[in-house]
Amino acid sequence: MTFSLTWLPEVLEQAGLKVAEVPGWRTRGRGEMGTVRGVMCHHTGTPDSRTGNLPTMDTLVNGRHPKPPADPLPGPLCQLGLGRDGTFYVIAAGKANHAGGGKWEGLTAGNTSFIGIEAEHSGVGDWPEVQMDAYVRGVAAILKKIGARENMCCGHKEYALPKGRKPDPNFDMAHFRSEVSDLLNGKTPKPPIPAEEEAAAAGAPAPRATIRRGDRGDLVVTLQKKLKLTADGIFGPGTEAKVRAFQRDHKIVPDGIVGPKSWAQIDTL
Repeated sequence: MTFSLTWLPEVLEQAGLKVAEVPGWRTRGRGEMGTVRGVMCHHTGTPDSRTGNLPTMDTLVNGRHPKPPADPLPGPLCQLGLGRDGTFYVIAAGKANHAGGGKWEGLTAGNTSFIGIEAEHSGVGDWPEVQMDAYVRGVAAILKKIGARENMCCGHKEYALPKGRKPDPNFDMAHFRSEVSDLLNGKTPKPPIPAEEEAAAAGAPAPRATIRRGDRGDLVVTLQKKLKLTADGIFGPGTEAKVRAFQRDHKIVPDGIVGPKSWAQIDTL
């Protein structure tokens, strides 16, 4: 069964954001959503020692299954995962187990009323600017789509009851909503922050640009040569199929999009 939130990738891409579709997302969910009223923000609490852009992907898709006596929590655990480089991973088009018991703006059915975004972050310290920039833009784009204002964006820590039950996200939600409000009110935003600028600011080598089906040029030629394809510089269906196969072989989400994680593996060829 295909669930209703199939508009998520288009809305995010129209906001200028990077999007990766996780295989099977259109039919993934704990049932159909109710009327979507807002967005709930989370962070994953992932230790900084775990590397990668979204190392919690498997958990977000399949849920948590701890040893007894702890109770399992079946997946999906959100509709969207937000990687460290600002990429939104579309995980589910249906209802997700992300909210638990709580209340925000009179709403108590969190899982059916709010789209859940799980952002990859330890919950300690500052956030990468490129990730926070994407978080604000993504939330604003979703709220605009559903016809809601910034007050319909809440943090898990604000929704969850009893108070103090959840700490996420660790940033100031009032300030976050203020930035979302600016976008909803038509304030001209700064250009999206490219991941390569974030890397440069941190003194790290700039990653290659993300490319996908429909792209053309020298970077596509480089990709095709490394994958031993005809190097015509056109990222067509054949190139995409080869990329997906490569990603599966290297335990990367096989979305056919060549981003930082895929480039890191491809550049070893």
